[in-house]
Amino acid sequence: MNYLTLFFEFFKTGLFAVGGGMATLPFLYDMAERHPDWFTGGEIADMLAVSESTPGPIGVNMATFAGYKAGGIGGAVVATLGLIVPSVIVILLVALFLKSFRNNPVVESVFYGLRPASSAMIAAAGLTVVGSTLVHFGNPGWSFFDWKALLLAAALLVLTRWVKPTKKLHPILFILASAVVGVVFSF
Repeated sequence: MNYLTLFFEFFKTGLFAVGGGMATLPFLYDMAERHPDWFTGGEIADMLAVSESTPGPIGVNMATFAGYKAGGIGGAVVATLGLIVPSVIVILLVALFLKSFRNNPVVESVFYGLRPASSAMIAAAGLTVVGSTLVHFGNPGWSFFDWKALLLAAALLVLTRWVKPTKKLHPILFILASAVVGVVFSF
């Protein structure tokens, strides 16, 4: 396990994953393909579940989890630092030149152009997670879908969008209920 490689991989992720923690998912899937000894594509769904269920930014939680899978506690520290260092550098540079950036039309145009790119990365990550969670590619017939997961997703959609008494419940309750359902029904 080379900590420098781990740091560099997450540094690239932190530098180019514009749009928040979900935008790190395509980078993690790419990393899983190039470094299968660190973690697998299938484990990314577990990382996402843990990251969504714990306090803190999703990207940092996922970097910490992936780093731990790849290299233990040292790997967790290195991956987390690799992910956050680019943001710290960019924030320091922006703070240094804030007055000149404030009304610069070029900077405004750059940020305007980044919006659809980050939206597309988040959408791609969402579709990848849905595909790996609800669908089993390569299985024929009815076993193509994970019916338990589809039913749980449908129930959560109905409860959070269209059933008035549950619509206003805190999301953590749905996360906890989903965890219990996953344990009880052996997801």
